[in-house]
Amino acid sequence: MVSTQRSFLATLLAVSAAASTGLAPLPVQAQPSVPTLQVGSGAASAGFEFEGTLEPQQQSVLAAQVSGLLRLLAVKAGDRVKAGQVLARIDERELAAGVAAGDAGVAQAQAALAQARQNAQRTRELRAQGFVAAAALDTAQAQLDAAEAVVAAAQAGRQQAALARGHSSITAPFDGIVRATHAEAGELAAPGKPLLTLYAPGRLRASVKLPLSRAADARGAREVQVLLADGRVLVPQRRTELPGADAMSQTVEWRLDLAPPAATLAETLMPGQPVRVRFVGAAAAATGAPMSIPAAALLRRGELTAVYAVAEGRFVLKAVRTGAPVAGQVPVLAGLKAGERIAADAVKAGLAGARPAN
Repeated sequence: MVSTQRSFLATLLAVSAAASTGLAPLPVQAQPSVPTLQVGSGAASAGFEFEGTLEPQQQSVLAAQVSGLLRLLAVKAGDRVKAGQVLARIDERELAAGVAAGDAGVAQAQAALAQARQNAQRTRELRAQGFVAAAALDTAQAQLDAAEAVVAAAQAGRQQAALARGHSSITAPFDGIVRATHAEAGELAAPGKPLLTLYAPGRLRASVKLPLSRAADARGAREVQVLLADGRVLVPQRRTELPGADAMSQTVEWRLDLAPPAATLAETLMPGQPVRVRFVGAAAAATGAPMSIPAAALLRRGELTAVYAVAEGRFVLKAVRTGAPVAGQVPVLAGLKAGERIAADAVKAGLAGARPAN
C-alpha cells in the first residue's frame, strides 16, 4: 500500500513538473514513406552542357620588331582604335643613323662603280688599238662587275635600315579595341617583346573543352546553343572541332563562331566572359551513355554528392559523380547502375526512419 502511494506520488510530481515547464509528452511520429524511382540509361537526346568562355575571333598581340627605348604608348586598355593608327613609338635615333650610314654606303659604292666603268671603257679602247693584252681587259671587266655588285649590296643595306626605322612606329592592323597593354613608356623594347593586345569587337566565339568520352556525342548533336548568364541563347554560325586532343586533360576543344550581335547585346559581351555551351539532341552511344536523375534526388553536402539507394527495404547513401544539369535532370557519370532504385526526394529520405514507399 505504501509502495502504491509512492508510485502515484512520483507520477503526480512528474506531471506537475511537465506542466510547470510548459512541456508536453511528444506524440509518436509515423515513419516517413518516400517515393522511389528506377534509374535507367539517360536519354542523351536531352543534351548536355559544359562551361565555356567567350573569346575574339580576331585578336593580335603587337610586339616590338626593333630594339630601343619605348618613348610613347599612346593607348590604354579599353581604347578603340582605327586601322593604321599609331599606338606606340620606339626611339628611332639609332635607326635613323643606320639609314644615314646606308645612304653613305650607297654613295661610296656608286662612286667606285663610276670609276670602274671609266677604267673598263679605256681598257677596251686600248685593247682595240693593240696597246694592252686581253688579260687587262678581262681584269677591268671583272672590276666593273664587282663594283656593280657592291652597289646592289649597299642599296639593299640601306633599304633594310629604312625598313627597320619604319618598325619604330607600331600601328593598328585593323579596327579594334585594346584588350591589354604589356609595357609602359620608358621601358626598353626588344624584338618579340609584347607591347599590347588588340581584338576586333563584335566578332566573338565560344570556346569549350569537352572530355574525350563526350566527343562522339557532341559530333552527333542536332543543335549547339551558347547560353549567356542573363538567360539569352545564341546559336553559333559555325562549329569547329580542333584536330587532336590535349594529352594532359584528355579534352578536345570546340570553337563556336557567333553571329555579330545586336548593338544592345554587343555592349554586354566581351572576351573572357563565361558561358555555358549546350549540345542538344546528341545521339547516345550504345554503351556508356550517362544516366539522368531528377535534381531533387541528388544530395549535396559540401564536397559530397550522393543519392539514397534502396537496399533490403531501406535507404543507403551512395556517393555519385555527376555532370552539368540540363532542364532539371542531372547526368550521373559514375556511382549508379541501370535498374537501381533511389529515393525521389533526397531530403525526405535522409529523415530518421525513412522507408521506401515502393
